[in-house]
Amino acid sequence: MAISERTEIVAVGTATSFLQWTPVFAGALVASAVSLVLIAFGTAIGLAIVSSSPTWRDTSPALTTLSGLYLLLAALVSFGVGGYVAGRLRERWDPSARSDVVEFRDGTHGIVAWALAIVITGVVAAASAASLTSKTAPAVTSSATTAGEPLIAYELDRLFRGDRHASEGDISYARAEAARILLAATGRQGISPNDRTYLLSLIAARTGIAQPDAERRVEEAITAATTAVQKARRSAVILGFATAASLLAGAAAAWYAASAGGRHRDNVAASPTWWWPQRV
Repeated sequence: MAISERTEIVAVGTATSFLQWTPVFAGALVASAVSLVLIAFGTAIGLAIVSSSPTWRDTSPALTTLSGLYLLLAALVSFGVGGYVAGRLRERWDPSARSDVVEFRDGTHGIVAWALAIVITGVVAAASAASLTSKTAPAVTSSATTAGEPLIAYELDRLFRGDRHASEGDISYARAEAARILLAATGRQGISPNDRTYLLSLIAARTGIAQPDAERRVEEAITAATTAVQKARRSAVILGFATAASLLAGAAAAWYAASAGGRHRDNVAASPTWWWPQRV
């Protein structure tokens, strides 16, 4: 009798895989869907951490902090829900398994679902960005344009503002050239004397203003461009740090939620000290 019961327990343990992919994929899909919804909602209400708009440069530190906290909250909610689904849908483990082994297996399901959700969300975000760029980009892109022009577009508008109204085709190359000079001026070495002289002559010729006014405008543009680039770099650092912190917090939430979902699946009360292994 004892031998038959032992054989039955071993058979059950062998039939149950350590990693069950169906609940893992289900949890990953749920986490990705919830994450995209929350991020879209946060972007709609203005809780975007980084933006190329000139108005973002005057954003208060409180809004930046609130945006980072919202990103953290979105990660906790989305990965928590996905981890719970991954733990709740899995099959029962071997009845002879200890509770700490069961919690580790459930937590592993949550971590794998978390990793798959990140990959799915990243692929969807990259595809959406590529599709949006292809729709908004012009059919023919001139070689005179530069990638940094949108970052300092407002400074370029002020730089070329004058009484002479040139057509867009006449000023496009001048704007792109001035953008490259301003971006080079934001480096450690600053703007070279030759670039400064050339930029002064370019602005004076295009706008028709006097030389002293052109010098003042160029100095203001260099200062404003440097400030814009520094704020863009700072925003990128904040975005990277907030994203990494939220993803790490999401991993912990997925582990804990998967363990809680597994306990609910087995009709076992959730442990208030889930990080301590419990013996049967």
